[in-house]
Formats: sequence, C-alpha cells, structure tokens
Amino acid sequence: MTGTTAKQKILKALEEMPQDVSFPEIMEHLYFLYKIEQGLKQVADGDIISHAEAKAQMKKWHK
Repeated sequence: MTGTTAKQKILKALEEMPQDVSFPEIMEHLYFLYKIEQGLKQVADGDIISHAEAKAQMKKWHK
C-alpha cells in the first residue's frame, strides 16, 4: 500500500471486511494495520536491533 493515503488504506481495509463486522473488530483491525505500518517505517529508518540484542532483552524480561 505504498504511496496511498491513510484514508485510502482505511477504505480498502473496510471494503475487504464482511458486511456484519462489528465496530470493535473494525477498530482492532485498523490498529493492527497501523502497528504494521509503524514497524515497516522503523525498519526503513534503520530503527532495529539485531537478533542477538533481541535475545539479550528477552533474557532480561524473563528473569
């Protein structure tokens, strides 16, 4: 969806959902798409950590 506006992305997502989708389901799906977009931007900006760094962080969290 590169080069499209946020509104276009939302409309496309809504069009692909079933007619009986609930409002909370819509919001959850849109938030999911937003988080994916944020992650892709972080990768493009080089805001990432190595696999080894991720493993080290996980060890700290599981103490």
